[in-house]
Amino acid sequence: MRIVSSSSRLFTIFVPVVLLSTFITYGLGALSNSNPAAAVLGDTATPADIKRMDHQFGLDKPFLVQFVHWLGRVLHGDLGHSYFTGIPVTQSIGQRFPVDLSLTLLALVFAVILGGAAGVLAAVRQGSWIDRGITAISAVFTSVPAFVIGVGLVVVFATKLHVAPSSGYVGPTTDPQRWLQHMLLPAIAISLEPAVGVARQLRTALVHELRQNYVTGAVVRGLHPSRVLFGHALRNAAGPALTVLGAQVPFLIGGAVVTETVFSLPGLGQLAVSSAEQRDIPVVQGVLLVTSVIVILANLVVNAGLGKLRPRAGAVTA
Repeated sequence: MRIVSSSSRLFTIFVPVVLLSTFITYGLGALSNSNPAAAVLGDTATPADIKRMDHQFGLDKPFLVQFVHWLGRVLHGDLGHSYFTGIPVTQSIGQRFPVDLSLTLLALVFAVILGGAAGVLAAVRQGSWIDRGITAISAVFTSVPAFVIGVGLVVVFATKLHVAPSSGYVGPTTDPQRWLQHMLLPAIAISLEPAVGVARQLRTALVHELRQNYVTGAVVRGLHPSRVLFGHALRNAAGPALTVLGAQVPFLIGGAVVTETVFSLPGLGQLAVSSAEQRDIPVVQGVLLVTSVIVILANLVVNAGLGKLRPRAGAVTA
């Protein structure tokens, strides 16, 4: 019941955020001096042609009416059509979404593995050169943007060592091995910052847990140190790290936009940028809606995970 209640609270918070962000995006479009109808028709369009296409797009209606009509269609699964290509927005997003989904999931896996290993090692070796080295490396990666890391990875592993491609994309169902080769460098590039956040939070929380009485009691009772560490202390310390990981999902999506440019990946980021430049409002709105839903789902998953990781200090038994 506690998890359900927390999930309901999350929906109560984030659904208005989605609506507000969508409303703001529409408002910025309405304040723009550009006209999609004029852009579609070109320089030879007459005012009558532009007026006719404005009516076709529904742009001759008041802003609030446009927004409400769009929202009503969304509730029925219709995100509209591109002003410039006429392709349904759902189709365009469906073609690009697998790229971002696979990139984000792979980056999350790397963040958990790298950040988890670094955090545990730093906590176990607290005060040692290993701990100080991990802290120093974390500080470096925190200050370096993902696209800079991406460029560095391309120079080293694609240009110099020739062990990974620098651009392009192959679907995982088409060729899993080539998909992994193409996604490896961009996933690493955007995973390092969340990995640093996970490592820092996990180290701090784990150091605290290892000083608790239940850990001392477990060691005195003869439990193997690895069982105490991974079976009990780590479980109790994982909550803050998991929260940080969930909070990093929006930044992973934002980092993917720039990373897609560096590695020439045909994802939602490139679709959003090109559509925004053309003022293709239906496509921009569709991408915004999808990414907002991803953020909501990520927070719900984190919330459910935290419910499974409630501190259980008293549960340490032989």
